[in-house]
Amino acid sequence: MNLFSDSYKTIEAPSKGLFRDRGSRFIALAFPVRKTDDIKSILDDLRKEYHDARHHCYSYMLGSDRLVYRSNDDGEPSGSAGRPILGQINSNELTDILIVVVRYFGGTLLGVSGLINAYRSAAADAISNALIVERRVHVSLRIIFPYLGMNEVMKVLKEEKVEQRDQKFDSDCSLVISFPASATEKIEGRLKKITGIVISDEVIPE
Repeated sequence: MNLFSDSYKTIEAPSKGLFRDRGSRFIALAFPVRKTDDIKSILDDLRKEYHDARHHCYSYMLGSDRLVYRSNDDGEPSGSAGRPILGQINSNELTDILIVVVRYFGGTLLGVSGLINAYRSAAADAISNALIVERRVHVSLRIIFPYLGMNEVMKVLKEEKVEQRDQKFDSDCSLVISFPASATEKIEGRLKKITGIVISDEVIPE
């Protein structure tokens, strides 16, 4: 997914999956998440709920650009748990998602290849049971400009079909504009040609 994509895929609500192999149970739990604080809270809750499980392995990915991610094997052989879970997240091109696979040991060692298959299959089952939705990505910026530049600014906003809110018109004017992420370069480029305009880099909540 490129930096200026207008959409991304995630899951609508928590879902669950299950895989069994030679007595071991792998319970996969998928959650929609937006920030790392959410992830920590969910993990703490699951460790309490499944306190008698041998392992709580997980992977997550955050952000519309899918650049924030992490995997944890929680005591399983390196690369045998977290990475296969992350592989399923990537295969389905998902983000803003956490998948935790809880393992109850069945008494028989599965080997690294068996573990990879188990964690991958459990994660895949949780994803297949989830409702996958597409979210739109918009950029919101505050622009500040002199009153004399009003006509030029409004011409750009109208032609580019930019949404406007929080308008303040005085000797210095300001408003918040919103538009699809893919149009960022074009719209900012046109606005920066207007004398006296300032494009704020403050974070504007949607």
